[in-house]
Amino acid sequence: QVQLVESGGGLVQPGGSLRLSCLASGIIFSIYAMGWYRQAPGKQRELVAGITSDGSTNYADSVKGRFTISRDHAKKTVFMQMNSLKAEDTADYYCNALKNFTLGSMKESPTDSWGQGTQVNS
Repeated sequence: QVQLVESGGGLVQPGGSLRLSCLASGIIFSIYAMGWYRQAPGKQRELVAGITSDGSTNYADSVKGRFTISRDHAKKTVFMQMNSLKAEDTADYYCNALKNFTLGSMKESPTDSWGQGTQVNS
């Protein structure tokens, strides 16, 4: 069973930075694409960044140029560096392993397992 543990959120002033981490277990991490999602109050969860098993990345337009997703296969961890944070980035952030991920269109199917998320307030 997939287990995901997110960390690194917090309260930061607009313009500030945070680095989120997500430790994955229960999957063969190296073969899965991974993604970071966020869910703001009253809104649907959305995929904001995706990374393939070989490290190719793509982003939602709302975060492109400000967020950077990366992964460490040895540590089974995916990261997201968030710079130039805006008030509209305030949300709970989650990671997940992605099935059937298409990099260009960001179409994906996450696993059914979600972690507790980490809250970002900007």
